[in-house]
Amino acid sequence: MNQIERLTFLVQYLLDEKNMKIDIPEEHQDLFDLYRALVNVREAGEVSQEFLSIQDEMLQEENMKKGIVSFEDKIDQMIIWRGDITRLKVDAIVNAANNQMEGCFVPGHQCIDNAIHTYAGVQLRNDCHHLMQQQGYLEPTGQAKITKAYNLPSQYILHTVGPIIRGVVTHKDEVLLASCYESCLRLAEQYQVKSIAFCCISTGVFHFPHNRAAQIAVATVENYLKHSTIEKVIFNVFKEEDEKIYRQLLDKKDSPVII
Repeated sequence: MNQIERLTFLVQYLLDEKNMKIDIPEEHQDLFDLYRALVNVREAGEVSQEFLSIQDEMLQEENMKKGIVSFEDKIDQMIIWRGDITRLKVDAIVNAANNQMEGCFVPGHQCIDNAIHTYAGVQLRNDCHHLMQQQGYLEPTGQAKITKAYNLPSQYILHTVGPIIRGVVTHKDEVLLASCYESCLRLAEQYQVKSIAFCCISTGVFHFPHNRAAQIAVATVENYLKHSTIEKVIFNVFKEEDEKIYRQLLDKKDSPVII
């Protein structure tokens, strides 16, 4: 099968699940966009082995086309990289999740949660659903869970729920954000993770101020790495303004930051 044939099969399978009949596009990007939308709204549930096999082949090709980014030749312990976190070949990437922990259900939404679930595969939502069923309550802010990364270049995904800011940032908000980083690092160590990539937790639709969030991230990670087996932390940013903030902080990282 080529990529068009794979996507056509997957789209038809997902439409059949919902007893939907629509015209299936023929162009690659239109097909992938429809596939992504259908996967985004699909609730956790079993699929056929044939679906998984074709999905995995399709996603691995899509991920290869985007380009895999490795940091094996970098000697710095803390690194800044701007771009798509799903491209990173590290032991673990961090997902900024919501408290339901099953991914973003908005079709084609450009949040990190949506991207990670889309390019990892439907297995990820199933794993998260199983974890939440076992837990029996919504995920508390500041904690972390770990899953396989499936079709992503990384080995694991760490899922954490950051604080939502409504108005003025409180000290409790800052402590909870620091706890997101600490919880991920602690769990990563338990799984012998040596390299981990953090997204900018809580700074998107959760409205944590970018500068203060970065200060907390850098201070928390730097303090943790003093007594850690983790060798490399990548601060993955998506916006130019965040890249500037992190570069300024790392250039003067010996200055104390109070949390």
